Amino acid sequence: ISNITGNATWARIGVTVAGGKGSGNATNQLHLPSGLVVDDDQTMVIADTWNHRIIQWKKDDTNGQVVAGGKGLGNRMDQLNYPSDVLIDKVTNSFLICD
Repeated sequence: ISNITGNATWARIGVTVAGGKGSGNATNQLHLPSGLVVDDDQTMVIADTWNHRIIQWKKDDTNGQVVAGGKGLGNRMDQLNYPSDVLIDKVTNSFLICD
C-alpha cells in the first residue's frame, strides 16, 4: 500500500473491491459496514455492522470470508452486536473488535 502524498489527485472513476451487490448478508454483500482496515497484504477486514460480523476480503476475491460473528445478533462467542470497528494486532495476530 502506497503512502498518499499531500498533493495527490484522484480519478473520478472508482472500483468496488468489496460488496457492491446491494445490501444483504451473502458473502459478496455488506449491510451498513462501518469499520475498515487493510493489512500489509492488501487484505481488507470490514466491520459489517448490520450483519453482526467481521468479514475479510483478500485481494482480488469476489466473496469475503466471515472471520468473527456471523451467527446473528447476540452475546455468544460466535455472535456480535452491531460491531462498529475492527483493528489488526500484528503482535498477537488477532482482531480487536469494537462491538
